Amino acid sequence: MSTILPAQTSASNIPDQMRALVLTSPGKFEVQTVPAPRPPQAREVLCKVRAVAICGSDPEIIRGDLAGTWPPAYPFIPGHEWAGEVIATGPGVVDLKPGDRVAGQAHCGCGTCSNCMEGRYTICENYGRPEAGHRHYGFITNGAYAQYAVYSVKSVNRMPAEMSFREGALVDTAGVVLHGLELSGVRPGGTVAVIGPGPIGLIAMRMARLLGAARVIAVGRGARLEAARQAGADILVNFENKDPVQAVREAMSGRGVDEAIECSGAAGTFRQAVEMVSKGGRVVLLGVPPNHILEPLPFKYIVHNEIAIFGVRANPNVSRKVINLIATKHLQVDDLITHRFPLEKFAVALDTFVNRREGAIKVVVEPN
Repeated sequence: MSTILPAQTSASNIPDQMRALVLTSPGKFEVQTVPAPRPPQAREVLCKVRAVAICGSDPEIIRGDLAGTWPPAYPFIPGHEWAGEVIATGPGVVDLKPGDRVAGQAHCGCGTCSNCMEGRYTICENYGRPEAGHRHYGFITNGAYAQYAVYSVKSVNRMPAEMSFREGALVDTAGVVLHGLELSGVRPGGTVAVIGPGPIGLIAMRMARLLGAARVIAVGRGARLEAARQAGADILVNFENKDPVQAVREAMSGRGVDEAIECSGAAGTFRQAVEMVSKGGRVVLLGVPPNHILEPLPFKYIVHNEIAIFGVRANPNVSRKVINLIATKHLQVDDLITHRFPLEKFAVALDTFVNRREGAIKVVVEPN
């Protein structure tokens, strides 16, 4: 006969109200006082949110480009790249307690479909069915742009004291990169091309190094290309001045790179990535394009050269690895956080991120 552990709370009372970013309709949002989440249910934790990083998908959700799906209805609280501390646990939580510092992730699979059973819970077959236990925080389930949030224990991971909450907010982003590179592999001593040196691209450069790449080529322009230089790229390709495929192949004496990591989601870059890699090369798709982008690909070239292509959906099973890499200083992410704002100034934070004000790379909102 199994025993369900009782709920735990911290010494401080669970608040009745909180401040949160609320999407009221497509393209409209307000920072409002709303009811705080009630005590967590079984296998859930209530957390005080300390830092939330703005993700490239957030502006799309806020604009209402996918209204009816992301979010499914209004009002809605977005946000999914976050870190904070546990203040209460629901029944059955055995490995977390009030006071624990945690980094969150967006996906919680149902746990019983064939994909979840294989550990591929970011492509859960019960996606969008909360009655089956599925959650996608910040997309179809209320997220983290709030002072408090309730999350499944499957979607939080303990964070050591050596890590700041701001660093913890980048665990989700870095996890997407690591998942993609685990899918494709990185050839030790080889060369990687990274298209789009934004936050994901800059982390991809560093992660590829950690996995054994000897040289990194960054393809971009402007301030982001300079950021790639500072992050350690060996070769910089400005696509405004030269055809990126030609420039990458010239740098490799015509051979091509071992892996091309597409991080921008812009039109044309998928094909560029395919044409940059050597025979037997691998293409990793980390950038998420708008729905209207349909890429013409060199079908025969891909077949004859055995080019492997990997789509990447979020960050399954990698958060603890990323936390260890950041905590031990093997992966640096704190220098990518260029701006910080309180929740009350979310509109300024969003504008700074979207329009890359003052060289913005990663913008972090601090609700508490």
